[in-house]
Order: sequence, then C-alpha cells, then structure tokens
Amino acid sequence: MRAVVSRVSSASVTVDGAVVGEIGRGLLALVGAGRDDDAGRARTLARRIHELRVFPTDDGARSAGDLGLPVLVVSQFTLYGDTRKGRRPSWDAAAPGEVAEPLVDEVVAELRRRGSEVATGVFGARMSVASVNEGPMTLLLEV
Repeated sequence: MRAVVSRVSSASVTVDGAVVGEIGRGLLALVGAGRDDDAGRARTLARRIHELRVFPTDDGARSAGDLGLPVLVVSQFTLYGDTRKGRRPSWDAAAPGEVAEPLVDEVVAELRRRGSEVATGVFGARMSVASVNEGPMTLLLEV
C-alpha cells in the first residue's frame, strides 16, 4: 500500500458540490492499494500514518496520534500509475476497486481504533481535494 501524507493547516474533499470530509490542522493521506496488498498491510500503513512524527513541538517532533490531530483519508488509485513507458500511465499495479475499497476502509478503521478522528472522501467518486499544506511537509509512505 502507498500513501502520500501531507501535514496540513486544513483540508477538505468535495463530491458533487458538497463537502463530504473536512479537517483543520492534521494530516491529509492520499491512500492507494496495490494488487498484492492485504489487510495486514493496510493496518501497518495506518499505524505509520498515526505515528509519523512531522509536527514540530518545543521538545521535538510529535505525531498526529500524539497530539490528537485528525486525518483526512482520500482513496487514490493513481498512486499506482506507472509512467516509465511513454506518456500514458499504466494502472496494472493498482488493485481493482472491489479489492481496494475494503483495504482503504481498513486503513480508516485502524486509524480510528488507534484513537484518530478520521474524515474521508467517497471511494470511486470524482472528488475535489483542497488543502493548505504546512511547511510544506509531504511524504510518501509505502508498506
């Protein structure tokens, strides 16, 4: 599984003109599932997102989990786009929707089990994602 995680001042996701997920200061996690991923990898990815120490404090860096900050999770199959050959991405490595959706749901569930407040987009929908990045601080996580 892969995630592009950004430290944000705020983030939201809109579907058909309606905001479906919104957070203030916290993390925006664009999450993609690959063909070989499973629930164990989803839980590992969630743990890494929850424990990622990217928020500076007076005594060092802390995680969203440490600080009780929310996470906005947005499914993003395009993280598995392969552009090494030509100009048209190949999506062969991305898990099909019926496999990916429960894996993204497992990431959300594990974050919530760990105590995170989680907002989400809508799987498979055409979404508009807005964010105000802090830093900017954006990292690629892969498990």
